[in-house]
Amino acid sequence: MARPLAVPRTRRRHRAGRRAPGPAQRRGRYVRARPWHPAATAADLAWDATLRAAASHGPGRARRLRVRKADLRRKERRARQAHLVLFVVDGSWSMAVARRMEATKGAVLALLTQAYQRRDWVGLITFRRDQAELVLPPTRSVMLARRALADLPVGGKTPLAAGLHLAQRVVARTRRAHPDLRPLVVLLTDGAGNVPLQPGHDPMDDAYQVAERLAAARVPAVVVNLEHPQFDQGLAAELARRLRAPVYRLPALQADALVRTVRRALAEGETAAARR
Repeated sequence: MARPLAVPRTRRRHRAGRRAPGPAQRRGRYVRARPWHPAATAADLAWDATLRAAASHGPGRARRLRVRKADLRRKERRARQAHLVLFVVDGSWSMAVARRMEATKGAVLALLTQAYQRRDWVGLITFRRDQAELVLPPTRSVMLARRALADLPVGGKTPLAAGLHLAQRVVARTRRAHPDLRPLVVLLTDGAGNVPLQPGHDPMDDAYQVAERLAAARVPAVVVNLEHPQFDQGLAAELARRLRAPVYRLPALQADALVRTVRRALAEGETAAARR
């Protein structure tokens, strides 16, 4: 008769410098097996890998598989990464500003509709006239988003630096409150700002300095270039370079195209993080 496999109990203390599997590591998809850890529990036991390790020794004298303590393997799980998608949108006057806002609204609501399963958060900053405004603080609520996005004022100058500065503050605040969230700033702009952060400063220098601070803080970003191809002076591309971010031009600025761009950036970010 086969003996039950005795899995070592969890120890309350473990040696310094060895990371124990915490609650977050016991959720998610089983991706591979690792050597047994003193802090692991029976729920962490990877039966398949454990039996393969035991089988490598061959059967015992009674032709029974013997599982040794050294054969024990634990499951390593990978939980789905939650994100904060923070849209930063130029709300200053242009011929296409209304279409831009409608596309952004649609993208925000589409992402939030999917957020229940992915645990993603979405927020929206607009910049116009002389300041930036957090129109939609980071949320997972479609109802709150519909209410906040019902009427978005547009027009005026382009305080690009203020929009980036507010994005930096929102990301920093969210990181402190929710360290597990991975931020992504989605900037919709032609790259031209004409309102400085401080009176007398150069508006573009201010914008570039804030962009470089975001990059130094390792805040992933995506720039959606709103400038018409015939009049493009490369300002959005230069801003993306300062942000260390890719720049995209969407042939038709619509909600579904914007959502696909965001999803692509999130997937590429997860792939890059998995390689590190």
